[in-house]
Amino acid sequence: MPRTPPIAVRAPLALLVLSLGLIAAGWWWLGRPVTLASAPVDPAIKLDCVSYAPFRGEQTPFMQDLIISPEQIAADLAELSKVTQCVRTYSIDNGLDKVPELASKVGLKVILGVWIGRDRAKNALLIDQAVSLVEKYPGVITAMIVGSEVLLRGEMIASDLRQTIRSAKSRVKIPVTYADVWEFWERYRVVADDVDFITIHVLPYWEDFPVRAEQAAAHVDEIRKRVALEFPGKEILIGEAGWPSRGRMREGALPSRINQARFVAELVERARRENFRVNLFEAYDEPWKRQWEGTVGGAWGVFDGWTRELKYPAGATVSNHPLWRLQLAGGLLFGLCTFGSALLALRRRPSLPRLASWVGVAMSATLGGILLGLAAEDFLYQSYGLGGWLLQGSLLSVGMAAPILCSNAITSKRAIPTFRELIGRGEGAPLALPKQILGFALMAVTLLAVETALSLVFDARWRDFPFASLTMAVVPFWTATLANRSTSSARPIAEEVFAGLLALAAIYIVFNEGFRNWQSLWTSAVYFLLVNTLWRARSLPVAAMVPMMPTVSARAGLQPASVVEFIAGASSNDSHASPDRIY
Repeated sequence: MPRTPPIAVRAPLALLVLSLGLIAAGWWWLGRPVTLASAPVDPAIKLDCVSYAPFRGEQTPFMQDLIISPEQIAADLAELSKVTQCVRTYSIDNGLDKVPELASKVGLKVILGVWIGRDRAKNALLIDQAVSLVEKYPGVITAMIVGSEVLLRGEMIASDLRQTIRSAKSRVKIPVTYADVWEFWERYRVVADDVDFITIHVLPYWEDFPVRAEQAAAHVDEIRKRVALEFPGKEILIGEAGWPSRGRMREGALPSRINQARFVAELVERARRENFRVNLFEAYDEPWKRQWEGTVGGAWGVFDGWTRELKYPAGATVSNHPLWRLQLAGGLLFGLCTFGSALLALRRRPSLPRLASWVGVAMSATLGGILLGLAAEDFLYQSYGLGGWLLQGSLLSVGMAAPILCSNAITSKRAIPTFRELIGRGEGAPLALPKQILGFALMAVTLLAVETALSLVFDARWRDFPFASLTMAVVPFWTATLANRSTSSARPIAEEVFAGLLALAAIYIVFNEGFRNWQSLWTSAVYFLLVNTLWRARSLPVAAMVPMMPTVSARAGLQPASVVEFIAGASSNDSHASPDRIY
């Protein structure tokens, strides 16, 4: 009995060990904790103020009949009282009129917000309610904010806003202000004449020219000083300043847990050192905002929106992936499964795969093992609503299926069928089931890639970059097309169309997002890799297959009943495939 060449055993074993080592190293690097110079939130030194909204889960302020229970608000305020002296509210609807009463019981002060807009009658009603609350809780409500970013949203003109502010100011004995992004204070300077102090919103992530997290705290302070120079004699309150812990990049501005913790710690320390007031945005994550602002919209809180626990307890290290050990274990298991799928195909191979084939398997296993944990996070945090769950679930599914299917296909020398071969009717013999599964998986990857690419072209502001799941899905198919090359020169029209569409979208995304956005560059590179995969697709015309049937059948020693199976294998146009096997 011939002995198995040592290299045939050593090569895949060595690549497996290397792959598992790289997965472990990758997750050690991704999950490594960071110790900050100062704690972001330290109960021993309370925050000046934080923005508070009570909505949890599916609760939103757009539910007109929704009244948040006093018990829910009281539980939040009890936790907040441990880390801050004050809360800022934005409305008195949905049960928020109970905040002053409940805040007084836990020693919190309140900056009361009145949410005004186009409806003048409702504005007047809300002002009346706010005035009543100020009169009822004079020692609790320290200031009133009449309107938040109403000029930015274009819901009021400056003259109407000024009249509303003056009306409210004449009826209360506490300071009255208006809040908007700092650029709009410069644009509508006359509004400053009607307020007791100026409240500016400075969110470095959302600036027209986004600021990196490392410079974000300094940027907020620079804007504060700039506005103070333009409005001498007016106190400046930074009414919103924050950083998101999750979401898509904007140029070089990267949302992450470490970046959020660093920004909060640096801004709070700077405010204490230079003695200026800052209201941190915000207290709790608000998952409902993902419907309107994408993942990033629901990730601004220093408290988790689901568990209601402080994200960064004093004295604890901060990691971007707190569950990285679990993600590492899942990645190692996935890498083993990918190699196992490739090994299963050897039972049907008359010869052992080449080293290049095992390199392709190792590449799919390594990337899949590292990126699976990230793709699973995306599935949990980026999904909102039925459409979101379906999209993210589909991306995760194809990302997990592709390495398994393609690794088996590589060592089986199973070429990927074209889209026409998959869905054509009456054109040649049916494909074997493994090929159908492989082909439909690539079709699903292509359709999902086109959907995400077009979203990033036409609705880019709120869309996340699916780099993790798409990389898991695309790289295995790319390696499979390299390993199992086709000999036919006929390029299918469907693959050409999809390749051209993805190439154009990827080019636009790169230039639209800028060259400092590595998430954009990575995602676009994956689109181009899929373009290359589709461009390599080849199919043999059906007319050319039919005359071959008798000759090929006789040459291969097949029975008539086996001709259909043989054509299914031959339709892959695999120059390396054995003529007497169907995979």
